[in-house]
Amino acid sequence: MVQLPFFLEAVSWDNALFLVLALAIALGFEFVNGFHDTANAVATVIYTKALRPGVAVAWSGFCNFVGVASGGIAVAYAVVNLLPVDLLLEENLAAGTGKAMVLALLISAIAWNLATWRLGIPASSSHTLVGSILGVGVAHALMTGHHPGWGINWHKAQEVGLSLLLSPLIGFCMASGLMVLALRYIRNPRLHAPPVGDAPPPFWVRLTLIGTCTGVSLAHGSNDGQKGVGLIMLILIGTATSEFAVNMNSTHSDIGHVRIGATKAKAVINRHHVDDPDPVFEYERGKVIASIDTVLALLGPENAASVTSFRTVPGEKRRELRNSIIVLESAINQLLESEDLLLTRRDAAALKSARAQIRGVLEYSPKWVVVAVALALGIGTTVGWKRIVVTVGEKIGKTHLTYGQGAVAEIVAASTIGMAVAGGAPVSTTHVLSSAVAGTMAATGSGVQLATVRSILIAWVLTLPVCMLVSGVLFAALGFIMG
Repeated sequence: MVQLPFFLEAVSWDNALFLVLALAIALGFEFVNGFHDTANAVATVIYTKALRPGVAVAWSGFCNFVGVASGGIAVAYAVVNLLPVDLLLEENLAAGTGKAMVLALLISAIAWNLATWRLGIPASSSHTLVGSILGVGVAHALMTGHHPGWGINWHKAQEVGLSLLLSPLIGFCMASGLMVLALRYIRNPRLHAPPVGDAPPPFWVRLTLIGTCTGVSLAHGSNDGQKGVGLIMLILIGTATSEFAVNMNSTHSDIGHVRIGATKAKAVINRHHVDDPDPVFEYERGKVIASIDTVLALLGPENAASVTSFRTVPGEKRRELRNSIIVLESAINQLLESEDLLLTRRDAAALKSARAQIRGVLEYSPKWVVVAVALALGIGTTVGWKRIVVTVGEKIGKTHLTYGQGAVAEIVAASTIGMAVAGGAPVSTTHVLSSAVAGTMAATGSGVQLATVRSILIAWVLTLPVCMLVSGVLFAALGFIMG
């Protein structure tokens, strides 16, 4: 008899089948992302003859795998938190509405990626995923009679939107400036000439190009791969809630910090409410206190000795625990950011420490999820890459890509995406690298092909609203069928 994975054993058979389907589609999104976006990383080394296509693609796939495995989860939850996980918990993925949400956003994201890949347009998988998430959030709000913005974390949406908007502009400007410096200070004529036949570039140039390709691939894996990790965690938290609502590997110390944070936050809120009846917080005091009381009732302090692991909390209570900890974490943020509160150093230190531990309890990913996404992205890189490579290598500039242009474009792309990963900001590898290539062409006077640039810009503008519309309509249709 085949032993089911533990998270499938925790749900009913119909939900287990849905979970398997949803996970397969989510990994399919990362597979498509691999050959759709990673093609940007290998375009320059292929067109500068630094590596043969097969070698370049295989190496980039491996680097994407490593990037996902070592990239952390900050970007993952920056994207997932656009659609608050607690919304799915409230809807309960066991119900048709929650399942329709997940299927709609996944199908919408994959469909747009495949459509733009078929046309050879370097579109952004990040925009695709963000648009699909926003679409189901807005549609859900409208279908339940709420304000259109009710189902979206708009503060997080503004942060994500800003990073997606600015990163291509940064890529273009940085690449233009760096290319000008290279032309002025590195006067080797071979660096600024296109490849001749199939001859590889000079040894040092070749090493540079391979290094920049490696950097872009690692950065892409650590940024885009995290989005797949977050997507799968959203599915797992909503479907197998008893196993994934909180990090079941949290230590006794982690749980203790959550307990301390709840106790300190309640004391500060109550003290402030007595001193100044007009609240300075952006949340309802009663809701916060009720959530804190729930955390304390489930975790202590009277239960401190017995609650050494989240597994001691009844499975049916973990959904409620997660929602309460989310409210607690938000309250602690408000307390620390408020300028009207005079927190003691001890209280502020305790709250900051608790906030860090709480995020680890809520924002996490099992190793098997990371490995699965890394494999899907890495394998996807080796399939179907040619369409996007041809566009980047031949159709952005009016002249063939030179060694210097290729190196500068990838240095800028790798550094820009790397900084975004460090800051937990999702960016588009496609748009950053495409704009960097355009920047090098503009700096050298090579010129750009307006038809291609126009197509990329149209895709950039349309991706978000089209994916919002498609996912919203799909959600409405699937919700009607499954509801």
